[in-house]
Amino acid sequence: MTDPIADLLTRIRNAIHAGHRVVEAPASNLKKEIARILFEKGYILSYKVVEGDTPQGILKIALKYNPRSRKPAIKKIQRASRPGLRYYAGVDEIPRVLNGLGIAIISTSRGLMTDKEAKKENIGGEVLCYVY
Repeated sequence: MTDPIADLLTRIRNAIHAGHRVVEAPASNLKKEIARILFEKGYILSYKVVEGDTPQGILKIALKYNPRSRKPAIKKIQRASRPGLRYYAGVDEIPRVLNGLGIAIISTSRGLMTDKEAKKENIGGEVLCYVY
């Protein structure tokens, strides 16, 4: 696997399209941070790392759906920067997702954060993905 972030996002996207409640992926610190941000912003119900066959463990993510309409909380999750074409943005060029309704996850020198947090901290970085 050459791009673990794209692997995680694809697993989440496929599980949402299939209507699954839980997604499993090999755990890593970066994936745990992405899951933490998605949990804090209300896009997923919960996440946890379970010891499994792999040395790093398995990251389990419980997806969030509307109880009445059964529509997912994540409408779209898209990779922005990729190994073949990195996308870096300064504090002035940080993109707004759906005019502020969605989030962009940015890797900065102070760790992973959303676009709004990065603007408040006045730092730029690599734009990893968009979620709305």
